Amino acid sequence: ACTGIENIDEAITLLEQNNWDLVAAINGVIPQENGILQSEYGGETLHGPAYGPTSHSTAASSTPSSSSAFRHVVPSRQIVERQPRMLDFRVEYRDRNVDVVLEDSSTVGDIKHILENELQIPASKMLLKGWKTGDVDDSTVLKTLHLPKNNSLYVLTPDLPPPPSSHSGALQESLNQNFMLIVTHREVQREYNLNFSGSSTIQEVKRNVYDLTSIPVRHQLWEGWPPSATDDSMTLAVSGLTFPCHRLTVGRRSSPVQTREQSEEQCTDVHMVSDSDGDDFEDATEFGVDDGEMFGVASSALRKSPMMPENAENEGDALLQFTAEFSSRYGDCHPVYFIGSLEAAFQEAFYGKARDRKLLAIYLHHDESVLTNVFCSQMLCAESIVSYLSQNFITWAWDMTKEANRARFLTMCTRHFGSVVAQTIRTQKTDQFPLFLIIMGKRSSNEVLNVIQGNTTVDELMMRLMAAMEIFSAQQQEDIKDEDEREARENVKREQDEAYRISLEADRAKREAQEREMAEQFRLEQIRKEQEEEREAIRLSLEQSLPPEPKEESTESVSKLRIRTPSGEFFERRFLASSKLQVVFDFVASKGYPWEEYKLLGTFPRRDVTQLDPNKSLLEVKLYPQETLFLEAKE
Repeated sequence: ACTGIENIDEAITLLEQNNWDLVAAINGVIPQENGILQSEYGGETLHGPAYGPTSHSTAASSTPSSSSAFRHVVPSRQIVERQPRMLDFRVEYRDRNVDVVLEDSSTVGDIKHILENELQIPASKMLLKGWKTGDVDDSTVLKTLHLPKNNSLYVLTPDLPPPPSSHSGALQESLNQNFMLIVTHREVQREYNLNFSGSSTIQEVKRNVYDLTSIPVRHQLWEGWPPSATDDSMTLAVSGLTFPCHRLTVGRRSSPVQTREQSEEQCTDVHMVSDSDGDDFEDATEFGVDDGEMFGVASSALRKSPMMPENAENEGDALLQFTAEFSSRYGDCHPVYFIGSLEAAFQEAFYGKARDRKLLAIYLHHDESVLTNVFCSQMLCAESIVSYLSQNFITWAWDMTKEANRARFLTMCTRHFGSVVAQTIRTQKTDQFPLFLIIMGKRSSNEVLNVIQGNTTVDELMMRLMAAMEIFSAQQQEDIKDEDEREARENVKREQDEAYRISLEADRAKREAQEREMAEQFRLEQIRKEQEEEREAIRLSLEQSLPPEPKEESTESVSKLRIRTPSGEFFERRFLASSKLQVVFDFVASKGYPWEEYKLLGTFPRRDVTQLDPNKSLLEVKLYPQETLFLEAKE
């Protein structure tokens, strides 16, 4: 309301450029002497462009160019807020410097996300250093760091390999590499995966995209090219693309007439609209003259792209281009065209449940007919027609302009509707197009209810669509009744089959449960026997591996251990004081008490000997000259 901007995309772009600061965005469009106008409403200061008659005169006197875009509006609520403090950061990474400007309410993570777009390095791989207050994390708010206005930081990437030392060798290697460009066609929301060698030029990429999208190079508007890609003759190897995969977006220029200042105000990641060899009259737009108007011909007629590519291999791709071109010519308010083959449209319209079936409307377009523009713009794009078609029809389209596409449709028509309908369409003259075919699916065939020619009115078209719907509704009610009866019979049969199946399942489950129980008992018995045999083998092995028991009259230091079992029994043995504690564990295990299942506890002081280092000697763990231990089962 303040700026006069009615284009939503333009408004969102301005807000994004100002970090969604409404006041800064408005001041940028309607500049004032001090950047912020002051107005009194209830004793409070209103930041941003002032409202009301007084402020209108001020704006008009200070900036004549902005007065035409200013409207007198009484605001629904006042905008009262503190101007944010902006912080400048110069971030160094290897041989590059990146300037970042943010509000102090932003976080460290916001800086990393900006650097991720500029340096093409994942934020998770960055270490942002140079903070005067020590290390910070991504969630730290800049305001809490009390930073000066100008700051210097640097980025470390220890997880990424360093750049090659030889520039010429790296360049040659890049020229031999293949780049995968993922190009998104903005208008039709379709992605193309294109492979190019590093020696290919940007101009070659744009010409290839022209073959895919039918957008001439001079009308292509790109997003995603690196800032270093300033010349279309530059090779991909030196353009700064991300290897091996780089994402780009292309669309059609909304208006070919742009001033130099307007093009400079676009986002920094939007690449220049390229010139193309052989694109005539490019400079005419600088004088406000469109290409076609130089010859007294409408520019849209000169630049009109075909609705559908000739000899298209895939019907779905052809319908995508048809939809995009239809929208560019006649606007976004048009029938929703089914994207897919004619067979797929039949499946969608006729072969679902009876309640969900719809009529199939086939729109046959012809660019050379004098009725086409009027029929499309006034009939097909009428809101009442669009709404009625979307609710009751599946709409499929085809372009009959090219002879190859015409022959292809007549072949499909003969296969699906018969030779009579195909001959009827074949005999239609160019000026009788466009045609609108209303198809109803029946049990064994597809019936053409109506063929509507282009010389009709909105009311007549609506009446013929409604008449077709009456015929279809009567047929649909019969189909619904037959389907309900059939489903009822099938439900009874399913219930009987299900009851029988459940009975069989119960008997089988009972038998299987008995078999499983017996098998489980046998398995557990086998496991128990195997475990007993294994434990006995381990016990015998440990018993044989024990060193001989030293004699009482041995000259070496001997430790005498007395061990009490959980059942109250005792067994004694002598060990060399220099023996490792593991020897004691092995001795206890050889008696049937493995240390994995039992704890060996000391008495005074009470301690768990099994927690001690088994490689230490008995002397070191103070089990010398004698000690009484007892065994306790672990929980």
